[in-house]
Amino acid sequence: MQTIPAIDLLNGRCVRLYKGDFERVSGYDHDPLELAQAYCRAGPSLLHVVDLDGARTGEPTNMAMISDLAANSGMSVQAGGGIRTLERLTRLLHTGVKRAVIGSVAVTDRATTSQWLSEVGPESIVLAFDIRISDGGEPEALTHGWTRGSGQQLWELVEFYLERGARHFLCTDIDRDGTLSGSNLALYSECVQRYPAAEFQASGGLASAKELEPLRQTGVTGIITGKALLDERLTLEEVATFLQKE
Repeated sequence: MQTIPAIDLLNGRCVRLYKGDFERVSGYDHDPLELAQAYCRAGPSLLHVVDLDGARTGEPTNMAMISDLAANSGMSVQAGGGIRTLERLTRLLHTGVKRAVIGSVAVTDRATTSQWLSEVGPESIVLAFDIRISDGGEPEALTHGWTRGSGQQLWELVEFYLERGARHFLCTDIDRDGTLSGSNLALYSECVQRYPAAEFQASGGLASAKELEPLRQTGVTGIITGKALLDERLTLEEVATFLQKE
């Protein structure tokens, strides 16, 4: 299992949102590239980057910074935020990004997303589903910055895209994201049990190093962590120790 540090960019700064709420932003006085290089020295090989400006407006505005991170962080980069067209998708990949993260479009426009998978190949795309567990216990995908329900369950979306060659999926429990309340182990275990051919990245709620081993045991291939690292609830030394055991 990869430990995947996350850097969220807003107005060129490193930030974290609480449950995706742009009114509840925590800013950090870190240069994004220097932060990424520090993460790299601890051993991770993949960096997750989100252009929050792009996610909010649909117009990617942190492309230069993402390109710099891809070229100079020492890690492979997966990045998303504001990808609404094939032109923007290919432009992002041409900056040196390994995989583009496709979120809302994967929920709202299956035909277009399927075309993108065919055009650039499934190894160049991570399909990201932001979900909320309903009162009935079902994971529903949300869109538009987590503000709109889609009426679509996570399971039907994963099944649809697996049939079209997708391999990489990112699943965020939005009620835990940025909260340090602990990861949804039951959700990720069910993801892997239902779809063993898929590679799942878990996101949302990681609070400390003691969760890394239980997450590994769910079978996910990666765990994305942002706030826990920035707040030093999870230290780079602990990440390095865990990766050495892997």
